[in-house]
Amino acid sequence: MSMIKGYRRSNGKFGIRNHLLIIPTVICANHVANRIQQAVPESVAIPHQHGCSQIGDDKERTHKLLGGMGKNPNVGAVLLISLGCEVIDAKVLKQEIEEETGKPVEWLDIQDAGGTINAIKKGTEVAKGLFLELEKVPQVDAPISELIVGVKCGGSDATSGLCSNPALGKTADLLLNKGGTIVMGETTEIIGAEHLVAQKVVSEEVANKLYAYVDRFEKEVERIGADMRGGNPSPGNIEGGLSTIEEKSLGCISKAGTAPLNDVLSFAEALPGNGYYFMDSPGNDIECVSGMAAAGVHMVCFTTGRGTPTGNPIIPVIKITGNEHTAIKMIDNIDMDTSPVMKGKETTEEAGSRIYETIVKTAQGELTKAEILGHQEFSISRISISL
Repeated sequence: MSMIKGYRRSNGKFGIRNHLLIIPTVICANHVANRIQQAVPESVAIPHQHGCSQIGDDKERTHKLLGGMGKNPNVGAVLLISLGCEVIDAKVLKQEIEEETGKPVEWLDIQDAGGTINAIKKGTEVAKGLFLELEKVPQVDAPISELIVGVKCGGSDATSGLCSNPALGKTADLLLNKGGTIVMGETTEIIGAEHLVAQKVVSEEVANKLYAYVDRFEKEVERIGADMRGGNPSPGNIEGGLSTIEEKSLGCISKAGTAPLNDVLSFAEALPGNGYYFMDSPGNDIECVSGMAAAGVHMVCFTTGRGTPTGNPIIPVIKITGNEHTAIKMIDNIDMDTSPVMKGKETTEEAGSRIYETIVKTAQGELTKAEILGHQEFSISRISISL
């Protein structure tokens, strides 16, 4: 069995990166958080658009995403930056992350600090102290059965469903056979093929949950008087050879492999155990990957026919294409080219084994192209209106 390298947290969770994460609890704190991150370049920050004028499910979603990012085992320490009058309660967030993970969490309020300049100065001192503590955390080995991998597709073209997604499905089977965990999202992109996903569930209850999430998405699109086909397949998908939502969905679902579906989770819900899970999420690349990171995945394998530079602040994102031209044109961004399958020079099983080897190397510390380039996209999906 291949071993992976990383960091054992106080709560027993294992992370493959050791990030100092700076979390602004509200959009008004983004500038201070960014300036502190720039002063401590070993840290990462997650500026976002929310945290104020939110109620109900929207407020809860923002709290859940920010907390989940802090709890992810790839994060070793957290610095929260609040303004002081937002709806997200930084004190509660700090307490949750500390109690569930045991990792060091500090909190700085801009209004209490006396404004921007003082907050940046104090926050930089705190961040430098946290980073020194992180450097003391030893790197240890763990079995690959502890690895949690999100599977995602975006910027799809005809090669995605024919090549890179099925190859990733073979990878998923390899990882699950070794006791690991796979998470697939994108509720909007299983529509038309949800019955095939439901055929793999472990119980009728799980199937009902899956159908309920799909039904909610379809009714919400109807409520706003729109047609999903106005945005899915996207113009780029169509130009790449995809003609219908159903055709796109059939390719999308193949990246999870053949294992039984253990459960269907809500957006950014913490993973309850090993095996294969589906997470209710938008198909939007950044929002879906952010939700997976907040749910606790260690990395995401991201297939793309058209090409995308997408990364994440705390988890590696491995970019895989089945399009030879994209692999050449976007060589700075693409980690793996599975197009030999399209030419009959490689089987999907062989391509899947190569993806698996890349996953192991990434979990042993090798950087992805997105990490090398500093891609740290983060976004919280919105449910309703701002007040």
